[in-house]
Amino acid sequence: MTAPVISTVGVPKEIKTAEHRVATTPDGVREFERLGIDVFVETGAGEGASFSDDDYRAAGADIVPTAADAWSQQMVVKVKEPKAEEFGFLRADLTLFTYLHLAAYPEVAAALIASACTSFAYETVQLPGGALPLLAPMSEVAGRLAPQMGAHYLERHNGGRGVLMGGAPGVQPAKVVVLGAGNVGWNSAWIAAGMEAEVVLFDKNLDRLRWVDQINKGRIVTLASNRGALERNIADADLVIGAVLVAGGRAPVVVTEDMVRTMKPGAVIVDVAIDQGGCIETIHETTHNDPVYFLHGVLHYAVGNMPGAVPHTSTYALTNATLPYQIELARFGPAGATSRDAALALGLNTHAGHVTNAPVAEFLGAQFVEPHAALTT
Repeated sequence: MTAPVISTVGVPKEIKTAEHRVATTPDGVREFERLGIDVFVETGAGEGASFSDDDYRAAGADIVPTAADAWSQQMVVKVKEPKAEEFGFLRADLTLFTYLHLAAYPEVAAALIASACTSFAYETVQLPGGALPLLAPMSEVAGRLAPQMGAHYLERHNGGRGVLMGGAPGVQPAKVVVLGAGNVGWNSAWIAAGMEAEVVLFDKNLDRLRWVDQINKGRIVTLASNRGALERNIADADLVIGAVLVAGGRAPVVVTEDMVRTMKPGAVIVDVAIDQGGCIETIHETTHNDPVYFLHGVLHYAVGNMPGAVPHTSTYALTNATLPYQIELARFGPAGATSRDAALALGLNTHAGHVTNAPVAEFLGAQFVEPHAALTT
């Protein structure tokens, strides 16, 4: 086996508010190390996800004392987009692989472009059929969390209507409206139905709705998305879950402020699409430390890193999906890996000051440069 193009990988501690995930598990470190790729983990990076420094040492990692030590490696793998405090670590000879969501965080895009950093976004790695393999595991986790969060905030002492998701014998259950039948929406609808709520799932893709209907045998009501049907069902909902995604771009607004005004006092909105700007007009991002706010009598939950609430599970799920791509990138370098793997080429968002993902460039109003052209000039 030829020597890897990238021989050192840094794993800094996440600093986003209440973000307890880490970019890789000790098993992930072991895979890098066996290929001759040295991994440098910032001390304490895995504690929030229940991985100790000793767990990483046993897998072969070097534990380094500061974020700067982790960021100084050839490639850095993270979970969330760099925060302003980390912009100073960005540089032209760095390859960064993480969730970026640049359409929602243009200030991050500006920092990446200014630094000439080579950045890959998990969420834009896309297979030929349109699947997003590195977004899927966190979408599944967030989707399964959404009804759980909604049920929590529907409790009266948490500000909600005082409605039990599954009702009780002789009592109507909660009505849950899910917007979007992708990985987030499908998992949300499935868990809400398992809690014995009345679930209505909206999507524009009739084939996707047909698949959901076949799997659930009618336990989830599927409706084609249009304004009239949305207005009627939103007004009657106890819980609305936003799960609309446009790969690389901003999520479209499908629930207007006027629709929110029609909702019942104490109803709950959980907008999982907030990482892409949100699909509810009245939404703005919140944190695990301050997760909800009231507007028009409706409780809004819009935590931008929902899977961070269950970091042990999330880190395993994330590593299972991202590790093969991370190793491919380290072994062959950005130019070699993207020429071998078209899905990974779509993951390249910036290089040498250029924006190299078409939907991201369109949303940012930047010039698009084709990935291979950017990497070979």
